[in-house]
Amino acid sequence: MTKKPTLSSVAKEAGVSVPTVSQVMRDTGRISEKTRQKVLSAAKRLRYVPNQAAAAMRSGDNREIGFIINKLANPFNAEVVSGAVDLLETEGFMVSVLDAQGDLQRQDRLLEACIRFGRRGLIWVPALDTNEDAMELLETHGVPAVTFMRKVSQSLDHVGVLNTEALAQATQHLIDLGHRYIAYFGGTEQTSVREERIAGYLSVCEKLDGVRPIIWPCEETKRAGFDAVAALRHKHPEVTGIVCNGDVVALGACFGLIQSGLKPGHDFSVVGFDDIEDAAVSTPGLTTMAIDPKMLGKRLAEILLDRMRTPELPVRHFEYSAVLKVRGTSGEAPEI
Repeated sequence: MTKKPTLSSVAKEAGVSVPTVSQVMRDTGRISEKTRQKVLSAAKRLRYVPNQAAAAMRSGDNREIGFIINKLANPFNAEVVSGAVDLLETEGFMVSVLDAQGDLQRQDRLLEACIRFGRRGLIWVPALDTNEDAMELLETHGVPAVTFMRKVSQSLDHVGVLNTEALAQATQHLIDLGHRYIAYFGGTEQTSVREERIAGYLSVCEKLDGVRPIIWPCEETKRAGFDAVAALRHKHPEVTGIVCNGDVVALGACFGLIQSGLKPGHDFSVVGFDDIEDAAVSTPGLTTMAIDPKMLGKRLAEILLDRMRTPELPVRHFEYSAVLKVRGTSGEAPEI
C-alpha cells in the first residue's frame, strides 16, 4: 500500500523546509516563484492533497457549505443544486448535498450533522411542519442560513417564487385558448408552495360561471403523472386542460396522453411549472411557467455568501415571478 504523502514528504521531494511547503500550500509568505513551482511540482508527483479540515480547525475558516434539499431525484431540485454548487465552488467552497426526503426527523438529524461537522453556512428547503426548534438550533450555533421555497422564519434570508401569480397566469392562458374545464394536477402534500399555486388556479376558475374546480393529486413523478392523467380523464371526460404542480408530473401526463392516442396541445392541453431542461426538449415541447432553477440556485449561493461575509446585513426575502413559456403542449380547446 502506498504511503500517504505528507508535508514532510513533499518538503523532502522538493528539497525545501516543511514551513516552506506549508506556506506554498496556503499561498502565504514571501516565497519565490521558482520555489513555489518546485513545491507544487513535488506535490503533484506525490499526489499530495492538503487536509482542508485540519487547516480549517487551525484557521477557523471552514470552506464547507451544507445544502439540505427535499427529494433530490426531482430534476428541478437537482438543477437548483447545480446552480448553487457552480457558484460556491468558484468561491472555494465545497458543498455537502443532503436529502431530507421531506421527513422531519431526518431533517433534524441532518441539521445537527451540519453543525457537528462544522458547515460554514446552510442552504435549506425546510420540510413540511418545520417548527421553531430548527431555527433556534441554527441561531444558537451561529450558522448562517438561507431558506428556499418554503418560508419558515422572518429572521432568515429567503428565496421564493410568486406561486399564486404564476398559476393564475397559467390558468388564464388556457382560458384564453377557449378551455373551460381545467384541472389542477399534481402534488399530494399541503405545503405552502402547493397551497399558493392552487390559490392562483382557483382565483381564475372563479371567472368561469357554473364550472367546478378540480384538484387532482398525485405524486411528483413521471410515472404518477402517466397513470393519474388517465384516471382524471376517466372520471372527468369534460376536462380539456390541466395546469400542473411541476414539470415532472406534467411530462408524465403528456406521455400518458400520447400512450392513449391523444396529442398534447391538440386534443388536450398541459401546462407545467419550473422549466427544467427536459421541458424544452420533450416532444412536443412543454408549455410551462419558467423560473430558471439554475438561476435560483445561484441566487441562493449569492445571498448566503453575502450573509457569511457581512453578518449584520438586514434580513432579505426575494420572491421571483415565473414567465409563461408557450410551447407545443397548449393549444385551442378541442370541440367536445
